[in-house]
Order: sequence, then C-alpha cells, then structure tokens
Amino acid sequence: MMMHRRNLLAAGLATPGLAFAQPLFTRPVRLLVPFAAGGAADSAARAIAPRMGELLGQPLVVENRTGASGSIGGGEVARAPADGHTLLLDASSHIVNPALLRGLPFDYATAFAPISMVTQFPQALAVKPGFPAATLLEFIAQAKARPGAISLGTQGNATAGHMGVLRFMERAGIEVVHVPYRGGSDAARDLASGTLDGVFITVLSARPVVESGRARFLAVANAQRSALRPDVPTFAEAGLAGVELSEWVGLFAPAGTPQPLLGAIYAALRATLEEPAVRERLLGLGAEPVGSSPDEFSGFVLRGREEMGAMVRAANVRLD
Repeated sequence: MMMHRRNLLAAGLATPGLAFAQPLFTRPVRLLVPFAAGGAADSAARAIAPRMGELLGQPLVVENRTGASGSIGGGEVARAPADGHTLLLDASSHIVNPALLRGLPFDYATAFAPISMVTQFPQALAVKPGFPAATLLEFIAQAKARPGAISLGTQGNATAGHMGVLRFMERAGIEVVHVPYRGGSDAARDLASGTLDGVFITVLSARPVVESGRARFLAVANAQRSALRPDVPTFAEAGLAGVELSEWVGLFAPAGTPQPLLGAIYAALRATLEEPAVRERLLGLGAEPVGSSPDEFSGFVLRGREEMGAMVRAANVRLD
C-alpha cells in the first residue's frame, strides 16, 4: 500500500478526501466499454475496475455500449459531463474511426482527454499446418510467387488485425486476400479447419489452435516478443522491420475534465497496474500492461490517428 500511496501522492491525491477538502469522486464511476463483453477491451476493464474503484473511493462500474465500431459508446462518453464520473475504455478503432465513419455527432480529436494506454494485445501471423512456409521470409516468398492467392483472416474490417495486414503487405511488397471475421476466435476456427491459409489476429486468439497443432505461429507484430509465446520471433527478428501494430486498450475522459480528476484517475490506474494480481490476470489474457503517461498517450493517439487514417483512405477500407 505504501507504493500505491506514493503513486497517488505524486498526482496530488493520497486517498480521496485527504488531499482535498471534499472527495473528488462522490458516486460510482461509469467505465464504458464500446464493445461486447468478453473481448479485449471488456476483459481489460474488468481486470482493473475493482482495484481502481478502491483507490478512487467509489466503485468503477463497467458498462458495455456496443455498435458502429465503438462509436456508440464513444459518443455517450463524449456527451457526458466532464466531472470524472464517466470514462471510456476504448481500443484501436478509436484512431481508425475518424477516417472510417461519416456523420459522427462528435469529433474524436476534440471530444476526449487521453489518460493512458492500459494494455496491448500483440497481433501475430499464424498459418495452417500444411502451408509451405516455416518462416516469415518463406511466407513472403510464397506470397510474391502467388500474388492475391493467399488468404489471411482477421477479427474484422478496420481492426488492428486488418491494419496489420495492410502494413504487412506494404512493407513486404506482397498482395494477399484479406478475409474479415466478427472476431479473432472465428478466424482461428477457420484457420484450424484449413479454410484459411493464415490469420493476423491476437496471440491470445490464435494460441489455442496453435497449441492444439492445427496452426503454426510465424511472427509477432510487436516490438517485443509476447509473454504468452516467447518462443515466437517478432517480425523484425524474423526479417521484416516496421510491422509493429498491436491491438491496444486505452482510458479516456470527456474533454474538459479538470486536471485534478485526470491526475487522480491516472494515478489510480498506474497503481492498479502495479498490483501483482492484476498484472497476472492481464498477462493471462494475453495483455501486456502499459500505463503510459497522459502526454505519451496523447502523442500516440495523435500520431496513430494520422497514420491509420492515411492507411484507411489509401486502401479504401470500409466497415462492410
């Protein structure tokens, strides 16, 4: 608890009500997840919510608001009072949606205050057992020999997996067929059956079929190897640099939220991510805890929005 107390003091808050005349949080805090229960963002939210709520002095209540690539839940938070009692736990679509969706009633660039990247879920390239490539470079050679003939499944259009496939094709100078699914587990199922040549999905989604012998990992699209499968090389280690695109989950508040509230929320998140039990649970989900600073996360979101937007426009990506 002393470590957590120091972290909170660094943000001007030891425990709610001690550093300020009045408690900063006076009722339960809503944590909106704009995706279905059981997914990456929802799993991360439920892993951090109990301890964060304890540190903030109010329960952190996870609510799922699905639809329109995450923009339904995002819009609800954008319209919420900027009083620290409504937060958004969004994923990579946060930086893709501005280029993908038209007529949104809010602007992703100005509606939110980025607080921190919470976790990353590394993406990986995996192939069916009979695919004639044992390494990433051999896969690239196959794709160059058969342009447009190799199929790669992802968890859906405009997802991190789809963006990863686009970047992979650009960096490697290859052409493959993108096959979008409603989730990584669906893509993994068809990989196991041999319907797909390969997938570009999270390590977590692909691991069951790989460990059952029905698929093989070739590379992880991350700067470091995955804690779930440290035996699998990164794309750079396997011979192709510049393919680093993980599914990430980040915490946002409505724009205009006072700085003391943002500081308290960030400090509570950082302390939560340092909890061994929380870290163990996240790692078990295939998530790598991050806890970046608000400035770091703001810069990441800005760069990502520009880069992913350019990719979406260049490839004419659509939701359906």
